[in-house]
Amino acid sequence: MTAGAGRARATVRDVAAETGLSIATVSRVLNGQANVAPRTRELVLRAVGRLGDQAPRPRAERETAAGAVYVRCPYVLSDYFGLIVSSVGETIELHGRQMILGAGEAAQGAPVLPGLPGLPGVAGAILILPPEPGEELVRLRDRGFPFVVIDPRTPPPKDVAAVSAAHFAGGRKLMAHVTGLGHRRVGIIGGPVKWLPSEARLAGYTASLADAGVLPTPELLRNVPEPSTEQGHRAAGELLDLPERPTALVAFNDKMAVGALWAAAERGLSVPGDLSVAGFDDIDVSRATSPALTTVRQPLEEMGRMAVTLLMRLLSRHTLEALHVSLGTELIVRASTGPVPR
Repeated sequence: MTAGAGRARATVRDVAAETGLSIATVSRVLNGQANVAPRTRELVLRAVGRLGDQAPRPRAERETAAGAVYVRCPYVLSDYFGLIVSSVGETIELHGRQMILGAGEAAQGAPVLPGLPGLPGVAGAILILPPEPGEELVRLRDRGFPFVVIDPRTPPPKDVAAVSAAHFAGGRKLMAHVTGLGHRRVGIIGGPVKWLPSEARLAGYTASLADAGVLPTPELLRNVPEPSTEQGHRAAGELLDLPERPTALVAFNDKMAVGALWAAAERGLSVPGDLSVAGFDDIDVSRATSPALTTVRQPLEEMGRMAVTLLMRLLSRHTLEALHVSLGTELIVRASTGPVPR
C-alpha cells in the first residue's frame, strides 16, 4: 500500500485551517485570481506542499500539464526577432506542443498579459522583450501562470525566469578590441535609455575605456529612441561633425552601425582607414556591408531554445535554481575596424 492510501483527500477547508486564512481567500489562490497578495499566495502554496498529494492543487498546476505555448513578440519579425521566434517554434515542436504566435508592432499596446491565464488550451508563454512594466510581470507570476522572458527590457523581477545575452561582457570585449587598436577618442551610439541591454553594454564599453586610461565624456555619447539604421545615421553624423571627431564609432547594434557607415561615406571618410566602426548582434547585415562589420555575436537561437527548456521545466513543476540565465557572447572581428589613423 502506498503512503497516504486510504486517507480522505484534503479539502479547501483543510488548507484554510492549516494557514489560518479564510476559505474564500484560499479559493482565490487556488483558482489563480489576481486579487491576492503575493505573501498570502505563498502561504497557501506552502500549505498545499505540506499536505502533499492529498491537497487540492492550484488551477494553474491542474491545467498546465498539457497545452500550447503562447509566444508574444510585439515587433516586426526581422532578422533579429525572426531568429529568436524561429528557434522558439522549432524547440516547442520538439516537445510535442503547438505554438500560438502574437507578433507585430500593433500588438505592443494590447493588454495581453492579464488574459493569458484564461486562454483556453494555453499552458504557458514565452515573452520576447516585453514592453510591459515589471509590475505586470509580477502580477502574472503571482497568478501562477508559467512564462519565461527572453531579452528583458528592464531587470527581471525576482522569481521570473529570464534568458538574455551577456551584454556587459560583450560590450567590454568589443571596446577592448577597439582600444587595443590604439583608439582613445571613441564615439558611442547607445540604444534607448533605461533599457537593460543599453545600460549593460554601455557599462562594458566604459569599463574597457577605463582600463585604457580613458574617461568617457558626454560629448562622445549619443542615445537614440529607437535602435534603427536611420537613428544610427543621425547620431553618427552628430559625432562626426564635432570639431574633433572620434576615430572610432561603437554602435548599440548592427543596424545602427550600418547608419554610421552611411554617415561616414557622406563625409568622404574611409572605413577603417579614417574611421573604425563596430556593431553588436552579428545579424546578416553585418556580413553584407562593405567593409564587413566587426561586431559581437549574440546566441539568439540558443536564447530561444533555452527559454523553451526553462518553460518546459516550469510546466513540469520543477524547481529552477537559475532563474536569470545569461548566455555568453563572442567578439567577431572583421574589416570595419583597424588601427587608429595617424
